[in-house]
Amino acid sequence: VQLVESGGGLVQAGGSLRLSCAASGRTFSINAMGWYRQAPGKQRELVARIISSGGITSYADSVKGRFTISRDKAKNTMSLQMNSLKPEDTAVYYCNAREILTSGAFRDNWGQGTQVTVSS
Repeated sequence: VQLVESGGGLVQAGGSLRLSCAASGRTFSINAMGWYRQAPGKQRELVARIISSGGITSYADSVKGRFTISRDKAKNTMSLQMNSLKPEDTAVYYCNAREILTSGAFRDNWGQGTQVTVSS
C-alpha cells in the first residue's frame, strides 16, 4: 500500500486545516487507517483512527471535539478535518494504513508526512 498526504501548512491558532491521504496498491487488505503526528523531540502519537469495517472512529483525548476523521473507501482516500487548532497541534502528520496479510499478521504502511504549524 502506498500513501500520499496533502493539505498541511501554516495556520493561526483557532483556524482550520484539512489533511488528505490517498491510498493505492493493495487497498483491499486495509483493516484500518489513521493519522499520527510527531512533534520535535516527542514520540509519534496516534491522533485518530477509523476502522474499515463499520467505520468506527477513535481519537486522542487532546483532539476530541476538534478533529474529525473520515474515509471514502470508493476513492481510497482518508481525511482529517482539524478545527480550533492550537499551537500544541504543531507537528508532522503521518497517514497510516494497517493491512491484514494472508498470514494473519499486520503490516503498517506510512505516508511521507505533512507539516502542520499553528502560530499563536
